[in-house]
Amino acid sequence: MPLYKKQTVKIYNTLSGEKEIFNPINEGNVGMYVCGPTVYSNVHLGNVRTFMSFDVIFRFLKHLEYKVRYVRNITDAGHLTDDGDINNDRFVKQSRLEKLEPMEVVQKYTVDFHRVLDFFNFLPPTIEPTATGHIVEQIELTEKLIKDGFAYESQGSVYFDVLEYNKRGLNYGELNNRNVDELLSNTRDLDGQNEKKNPQDFALWKKASPAHIMRWNSPWGEGFPGWHLECTAMSTKYLGEKFDIHGGGMDLKFPHHECEIAQGKACNGTTPVNYWMHTNMLTMNGLRMSKSTGNYILPMELINGGTTFFEKEFHSNIVRFCFLQAHYRSVLDISNEAMIASEKGFTRLMEGIHLCSEIETSPSSSVDILSWKQNCYDAMNDDFNTPILIAHLFEGIRLVNVLNDKRETITPTDLNELKNTLEVFTFDVLGIKNEKASNNTTNKLEGVIEMLIEMRKAARENKNWALSDEIRDKLLALDIQLKDGKEGTSFTF
Repeated sequence: MPLYKKQTVKIYNTLSGEKEIFNPINEGNVGMYVCGPTVYSNVHLGNVRTFMSFDVIFRFLKHLEYKVRYVRNITDAGHLTDDGDINNDRFVKQSRLEKLEPMEVVQKYTVDFHRVLDFFNFLPPTIEPTATGHIVEQIELTEKLIKDGFAYESQGSVYFDVLEYNKRGLNYGELNNRNVDELLSNTRDLDGQNEKKNPQDFALWKKASPAHIMRWNSPWGEGFPGWHLECTAMSTKYLGEKFDIHGGGMDLKFPHHECEIAQGKACNGTTPVNYWMHTNMLTMNGLRMSKSTGNYILPMELINGGTTFFEKEFHSNIVRFCFLQAHYRSVLDISNEAMIASEKGFTRLMEGIHLCSEIETSPSSSVDILSWKQNCYDAMNDDFNTPILIAHLFEGIRLVNVLNDKRETITPTDLNELKNTLEVFTFDVLGIKNEKASNNTTNKLEGVIEMLIEMRKAARENKNWALSDEIRDKLLALDIQLKDGKEGTSFTF
């Protein structure tokens, strides 16, 4: 029996505003789409926080033995966040700023995106499509929307007709609980509004000006796709007209995800997604991160120490551990104090996991491992609550220390269950790198320590107590503690 049949996952659905039991459309299979980066600049920490949240969700669903198709796109064209002056296209602006071809900009920052996510131990998505690789599909969707009366051409551009959509009994604004009148009153006066029937209509295709570099042929002339259309085109192609989970940052709820719902319903006659998930924002020192205010750092500056906001560099494991101590729907605030505290907690967790191998077993157990294990599952089953999971992992570490001090007893079977559960949730689900197992530098260091332990053992056998103590004390000065036991000498960092 697959593990998902033994667990009940609940997901907070932004569309309903409630936690709902997760029932995938096709049993044993999950289709998940997450809005990826717009690759015109370095990936920022807020992006990392969002993608890390969905990386953990991806990992947990895979752990439950679901077959997951995880699609995360790359926006490499047409990112016009409003329907006004096309000079606001972020790729055009960055291309001019860096004196590069737009696709050079795309390649540069796509490589940066992947490099940063590799540092934080992200699993790659199942499919990573690009907007420029799906121009044909976006044109086809636009043609269908025009044919069905949901869109219209105007001066070489094509717009989605929001009022027509609502006249047909559909509900533009349902994800954000906003009505069309409210949207109309909040519409800004932008260039290009005179092309539209209604101010709240949004672009499916924009006519390219003579100066616009990224442009493609279409039935309406040369232009480029609207920002919202790419996600509908790619999610439909790879996950179908209706799929399980769509995720992204809360800043995408409106207008991006609202427009996706409208496009999907208009094209296919069905709600495109069953569960909408949104991550909250990341702040630093209690303030919103912003380049204009200077309260801003890049992800790699946390790792290499290239910032004055933090007193030192932090391993990517510690950054990841810090991020996951906040629930994905809560605001995450990072600071020097928070990172230092996370480093201490992370060290305690790793030491406890490594200590499992030193615990002596007994014919009987005085501890209940299975209840504790289920608590770990319950935390993740409850809308992927990583901070509660981490609290339960520390409860497991407390138990490890009690067992190591021989205040409780445990059977070999239960000890193996305890150790495996700690490792599975820490390394496989939370995505912490198992440095002890995978880091070549660490393996070499451990080899040197083992050699020193053998030298100390020989010194003790020869009653050279001075050398034995010197080896122990010098290692201790380096925060490497030796522990002598019945089965020999072990060490912890």
